[in-house]
Amino acid sequence: MSDVSPRLDLPLIKPSQAQKHVTHNEALQLLDALVQAVLEETGAETPPASPVNGTLFALGAAPTGDWAGEGGKLALRAGEGWLFLTPHEGWRAWDKAEGVLKAYQGGAWAEIAVDFDNLSGIGIGTTSDSTNRLAMASAASLFTHDGAGHQIKVNKADDTETASLLFQSGFTGHAEMGLAGDTAFSLKVSDDGSAWHDALKADAATQEITIPFKLVGTAVQQAATDITPGRLMRADYGYGPGNLLGTVSQSGGTPTGAVIEYASNANGHYIRHADGTQICWRNTLQLSFATAARLEATWTYPASFTVTADVSQSGHVKSTVGSVSAFASTATPSADEITPGCAFNVGGLSNVAVNVFRVSGGTDFVSGDTVEVSVMAVGRWF
Repeated sequence: MSDVSPRLDLPLIKPSQAQKHVTHNEALQLLDALVQAVLEETGAETPPASPVNGTLFALGAAPTGDWAGEGGKLALRAGEGWLFLTPHEGWRAWDKAEGVLKAYQGGAWAEIAVDFDNLSGIGIGTTSDSTNRLAMASAASLFTHDGAGHQIKVNKADDTETASLLFQSGFTGHAEMGLAGDTAFSLKVSDDGSAWHDALKADAATQEITIPFKLVGTAVQQAATDITPGRLMRADYGYGPGNLLGTVSQSGGTPTGAVIEYASNANGHYIRHADGTQICWRNTLQLSFATAARLEATWTYPASFTVTADVSQSGHVKSTVGSVSAFASTATPSADEITPGCAFNVGGLSNVAVNVFRVSGGTDFVSGDTVEVSVMAVGRWF
C-alpha cells in the first residue's frame, strides 16, 4: 500500500504508527495549501527575502537559492522551511499576481479561459429565448472599433430571406431597413406593424433608387423661380448650377451633359453649347511672310468642328507692318479695298489657313514682315 494518497500526495497514517499526529498534521498542512489553492506567483525563480508562512509559489524551470533543483514544483512555506510538491495534471489554483484562475496542463500552469462559443443564449439585463438568443435591456449599446473601424454584419441564408433592422414601439414594428426578400436595400414603414410600404429602395443590380413616396416640404424647390440654396430641385424646373456649366455631351442629339462648356488652350478659346453650336476664337495670331503679296499662318482650332462646310470664319488685323497701311480682305483686291481684314482658305475640321494680302498697287511684303490678327470661327461640334 502506498504511503501517500493518489490525488494530492497526502501522507497516510500507517497501522500501529507512533506519533500519528505528526503524519495527520502534515496532511492537514498540505490540504490547507492545495484546497482553494492561491499562488503568489507563477514561474517564480527567486525565493522571497521574508517568506510568509503558508504562501505557495509555482516555480519556474531553474529556480535559485532554497528552491534550487526544484524546478516545476510547488513551493510551500511551512514554518521555517519549504515543502516542495509535484503538481498533477488538472490541479487548479488562483494566480494572485495575475488575477486569473489557472490549471496545471501538460507540465505548465495556464489560464482557464471561459469558452463563450456555441452558447444557447446570452441575456444582459433580461432573459434570452430561442428566437432572441442575444437579448439586452439597457439605456444604450456601444459597438466600438478594435483597430481602425467597426462593422455590424447582418447575414441571411439566401436572397429571398430577410436581413434587416426592425424599429418597434411597444414591440410593434413601424420602420424596417435592410434586405427584405431580395438583395435591394429597402426602407419600409408601417402604421400598424402589419401592412408595410416601401419608402425607398436602392437596387445594386440596376443601380437605381426608387422613391415611391412624393417628396414634399420645405426641403424641395417650391417654384420654378425658387433658388433657395440647399433645396432639392424638381425635374420639371430645369437645370441648376450643378449642370449648367461643365462638359457638354450628347447622345443622338439629346444633351447628356452640361448646357455650356468653355475651355482654352495654346490655340485659343472655345465655347460649346448643348445644341451643337461651337465658337472658337484666338485673340492674337501672328502671320509671317509667304510672298510679296501675302502673309500667312495656319490656325489650329482649340476644338475641332464636325462639318467643314458649316464653319463660318472671320478676322481682323490688329497691327500694320513696314510701309503697308491697309490690307485687302479678299485674294483679289481692287484699288478701293482699304479695310484691313483676313482671308481664309478652305481648311479642315481642325485647322484653317489665314492670309492677309497686299492692297493692289501697294508696297510689296518682304521676308521678316509679320502682322498680328484676331480670328473667330463658328460651326458645330456634332
